[in-house]
Amino acid sequence: MKDGGGRPPSAGRGGPGGGSPGGPRGGSGGVRRTPGGSGRPRPPLPPQPRPGLPREPRPAAGQPRPAQNPPQNPAQRKDGQNKDPQNKAAQSKTAQGRTAQDRLAQGRDVRGRDAQGRDAQGRTAPIGPGRGRAGAPPRPPARPPRPPAMLRLGDPSRRINVALVVMAFVLSLFAGRLVQLQGLDSKSFQAKAAQQRVQPETLPARRGPITDVNGYELALTSDAREIYLDPYEVRLEQRDLIATTLAAELGRPKEEIAAKLAQADKRYLVVAKDVDPLRARKIMGLGFRGVGSKATYRRLYPGGSLAGGLVGFVGDEGFGLEGLEQAHNKLLSGQDGQQSIEIGRDGQRIPMTRSTRVAPVPGRELRLTIDRYIQWAAQQAIAKQVKATGARSGSVIVMDTRTGQIIAMANAPEVDLRSWQKVPAEQRGNRAAAEVFEPGSTNKVITAAAALEAGVVAPQTIFTVPDHIQCADRTLRDAHPHPTEQMTYAEILGESSNVGTILAGQKITNQRLYDMFRSFGFGAKSGGALPGEEAGLLPKWQDWSGSQRCTIMYGQGISVTALQMASVYQAIANGGVRIAPTVVAGTTDQHDRLTPAPLGKSTRVISDLTAKQLTAMLEGAVSGTDGTGNAAAIDGYRVAGKTGTAMRYDQKCGGYCGYTATFVGFTPAEAPRLLALAVIQDPKKDHYGGTIAAPVFKDVMTFALKTKKIPPTGSTSALP
Repeated sequence: MKDGGGRPPSAGRGGPGGGSPGGPRGGSGGVRRTPGGSGRPRPPLPPQPRPGLPREPRPAAGQPRPAQNPPQNPAQRKDGQNKDPQNKAAQSKTAQGRTAQDRLAQGRDVRGRDAQGRDAQGRTAPIGPGRGRAGAPPRPPARPPRPPAMLRLGDPSRRINVALVVMAFVLSLFAGRLVQLQGLDSKSFQAKAAQQRVQPETLPARRGPITDVNGYELALTSDAREIYLDPYEVRLEQRDLIATTLAAELGRPKEEIAAKLAQADKRYLVVAKDVDPLRARKIMGLGFRGVGSKATYRRLYPGGSLAGGLVGFVGDEGFGLEGLEQAHNKLLSGQDGQQSIEIGRDGQRIPMTRSTRVAPVPGRELRLTIDRYIQWAAQQAIAKQVKATGARSGSVIVMDTRTGQIIAMANAPEVDLRSWQKVPAEQRGNRAAAEVFEPGSTNKVITAAAALEAGVVAPQTIFTVPDHIQCADRTLRDAHPHPTEQMTYAEILGESSNVGTILAGQKITNQRLYDMFRSFGFGAKSGGALPGEEAGLLPKWQDWSGSQRCTIMYGQGISVTALQMASVYQAIANGGVRIAPTVVAGTTDQHDRLTPAPLGKSTRVISDLTAKQLTAMLEGAVSGTDGTGNAAAIDGYRVAGKTGTAMRYDQKCGGYCGYTATFVGFTPAEAPRLLALAVIQDPKKDHYGGTIAAPVFKDVMTFALKTKKIPPTGSTSALP
């Protein structure tokens, strides 16, 4: 293609009025002339390199200049060159247009010069003809410099804000952790630090004593020592000598001590507790390294088995495990103290450091209503009879009829508190309150009380009494065969006739009889808070069978404890007012000031008249010619009481096996002061309450009357 001059354009020349983008400076015409008007063309000047930037090779004529920053797009090849030449030319033209716009925005012309004619590098070049030396051919116009490639960045404020947010978040984490360490968790870290150097030590409190009503100690606490080993400190060559010496002094096997010494990684192993302080001092005087002594207490029981089932015992850890020791453990144990000192790395106390000490509070004394002399007599009497009859066990209770306080509560066999570990578990408890049995004829006074209170009978009411009676599907008999005879109700009770009792009981309803049982405390605990006490068994009257209604009247088909039966006769002796039995007289402080315990709850069960009538009838059972309790009579004293003989239910044989023999009474009958009950379980030689239980009552009551200095009142009966 030809332009207006008929020649094709060459490199560096442009058409009229314009120049190619890659031509020399000066945009007017393709031939540069001198000011003299010579038409001869000047040879072109060599291109001047830009300071600091390498010159790019000029493109060949007719080829477009490559773009400085060609865009990357999917049409490019892996070697970075665009396969589309049209797209490449368009990109070059766009880049040049952007460069011209940037120059205009900076106050420069399209050739990159400012108002003073300086280019981007600050060089000044004459414009137009006449530029250069005089007479020299004109220099071709310089190629306009390309501006450096500019990296267009985003808005910096965004990055600053993000950085500030990140920094604020990190600083908040540090601040939160600082608050946690210095504020919230500071006490816990202080405690951990103190734990490493502060050694706490428990100061055990002295356990309070258990005493009888006169202040004699049944259980006490004395000073003792605990001998321990620190095998880590024991020298290897001394192990055998230490084991031999401690075995001889403490009565322990040498092999046991040697085995503990062999545990070199341990620091505290107990060898013996409750060591006498004098013996401990002797051991420590030997100077063995790794052998130590610690002050402690030991529990002693001076009476051995005296009231053992009632008092109970203390375990190795100092807590009550049975009896009153367990029931009143908190009051007796007191409150342990605390001591802490600062210890160094070598285990020695750091001098001039803080030391805290909270003194222990000793336990309080528990004073009982038990008289140790009467308790001893009761234990001797019941143990003797149990052995003589080949019985399984026995119990005795002595009670003050006016207060309901228990003076003695003995069992046979009785647990020896000094070696309670050797006693079987079933023999460690208090049988007098825990062993349940069918009372037999001693229960007849409740049937009599219900009939007398209802007004359907009187002591002199006469009954025709055969030796047997049909009750529903069973034939019930008296203990001994006899012809049909006329008997008063007082004689029926005195001779303990089952048939006569049923005849009187048939005059009242089942509910009335059941309510009387409940009033006397059957089917519930006595309310005296005695340890190990059982409630017995009293079926509801709606559940009674035809024959059970009759057997319950004379004490079969109902279960009680010795304590419950004693409480029944206490109410009769106390004019019909039942007082819940108690065994605690009070507590004393460190100055031996006694704070009395309140008496048991009082409840009127029967009227005073009924109580007196029953007392007279019971007195006839002991002093009458045909009474079953003649063996309980005491010279000079009027005794009211009742025998009981019942078949014994035994779970081992799955039915009734053996008998339970009982006697319970009180004296003086005209003004009752003391009550005693004796019960013997499963005797092998004889089994009647009047022959084996009544003599125990007599022995115990005789001793108690002398101990309490109750004078005799004569033997005249009060029977109306």
